[in-house]
Amino acid sequence: MVSLGKLMIRMTIDEQLAILRRGTTEIISEDDLKKKLEKGRPLRVKLGVDPTAKDVTLGWAVVLRKLRDFQRLGHTAVLVVGDFTAMIGDPSGKSKTRKQLTADEVLANVEAVKKQFGKILDIDKTEIRPNSEWLGKMTFEDVLRLCAKTTVARIMERDDFTKRWDAHQPIAMHELMYPLLQGTDSVALQADVELGGNDQKFNNLMGRQLQEASGQEPQVVVLSPLLLGTDGKEKMSQSLGNYVSVIDSPNDMFGKTMSIPDDLILNWFELCTDVPMPEVHEMLSEGKNPRDAKIRLGREIVALYHGEAAAEEAVQYFIETFSKRQQPVDAPEKDIPADLGDDVALPALICALGFAKSNGNAKDLIKAGAVSLDGEKVSGFSPIPRSELAGKTLKVGKHQFAKLQ
Repeated sequence: MVSLGKLMIRMTIDEQLAILRRGTTEIISEDDLKKKLEKGRPLRVKLGVDPTAKDVTLGWAVVLRKLRDFQRLGHTAVLVVGDFTAMIGDPSGKSKTRKQLTADEVLANVEAVKKQFGKILDIDKTEIRPNSEWLGKMTFEDVLRLCAKTTVARIMERDDFTKRWDAHQPIAMHELMYPLLQGTDSVALQADVELGGNDQKFNNLMGRQLQEASGQEPQVVVLSPLLLGTDGKEKMSQSLGNYVSVIDSPNDMFGKTMSIPDDLILNWFELCTDVPMPEVHEMLSEGKNPRDAKIRLGREIVALYHGEAAAEEAVQYFIETFSKRQQPVDAPEKDIPADLGDDVALPALICALGFAKSNGNAKDLIKAGAVSLDGEKVSGFSPIPRSELAGKTLKVGKHQFAKLQ
């Protein structure tokens, strides 16, 4: 029996490690993590998130769920909201300098995502800290002393910088500072463990380096894989539109999950649900229909964020609407924007309703036969009188419906 603060966990260290290993690719190092667990005190487990967008996606939820695992084992979840570093923009995995956000943009995103963290974490027991709390107080002298704790050669070991340097692409000076600032977060919080995606390895290891330089015991780094989006090709990203948000409606969440390629089912089960993996392997064994596993996957994901009843309703809605090729009787009502005029260009309408990222994308969907009105495919771009559109059900792709008003 292991004592963690006031909480008594009836688990061996090995049983705890088995929970913490799930959905990870690397722990640096597991021996160090075991030693920290053996101390019998709550560990300070840090996860830094830069609010560069307003939705928490299932991809973002992978590391939040790992923080939840530590929290459930009695450890202290420390969520660092990078209100300061978001104004710089994490260069991890980027082939060019990111757009810098204004303070107002960051604040709006912070307020939006804070409300969503509670869908995953016990928010009353989560320590939420903005990193402007310490980074915003640094003087230029502090910054120079910080820079002295590493070398240009060490920073240039970072894969994204090396690729951009070799390709003669610009690297802004402020980007070189990002790993140092994230590492400073670990020093300020005296983190025992830091979580991150695989693309955060360099930043997380910088935290270990700066902690050692500051006389602290270096943190353990726990890395998780990046979740592929619904397209099955790119990392889940709001900018690419291949994401599922934790605040999507149950029907949208289930429908988007059902749209993923079959080869993502195993990975999504491991990273997005709590279903035991032996059970998942059985569902996907030879002779089993992967569609049944995908339905279970969708149900599990919806249940996590909306409850069991909503999950079952989403399953039935999908079966009735898509499997039986019916038009939904409860399609959400959407107003035709007044600024589209009396003769409405369908690509502009599709874009205005948020069913496509741009007019060009909407035209591509029409060309592909993915757009219909009351069940009849639309094949051209000619404007349609507003009066003819009113009352019709617009379908875009497999899972997006609107009853036009």
